[in-house]
Amino acid sequence: MAVHSPRSNPNEGSVLEAERVSTKPPPMYRVLLLNDDYTPMDFVVGVLQQVFMLTREQATQVMLQVHRTGVGTCGVFTKEVADTKVSQVAELAESHQHPLQCTMEPN
Repeated sequence: MAVHSPRSNPNEGSVLEAERVSTKPPPMYRVLLLNDDYTPMDFVVGVLQQVFMLTREQATQVMLQVHRTGVGTCGVFTKEVADTKVSQVAELAESHQHPLQCTMEPN
């Protein structure tokens, strides 16, 4: 065992550097609403505002995209957030007895 006097520092003259860790951004997922012939447009707009925090105008644009093309992108999120949003839409739709479907896919 080496004994150092109070004045000597075994690391004197050396520089400690933080280890650099390279991190990748998490994979992102698009949350999609699917068109159906039964869910009222106003309900869809409300869901988009409530779950995805869109303005009424943004929500209306997404709803119209869903209506016209059969699918619309609600947003892009990390996997955990996307899972939560899909679940929230499903719960709202079910509680109001609407068949609105929401899915997610890798971005």
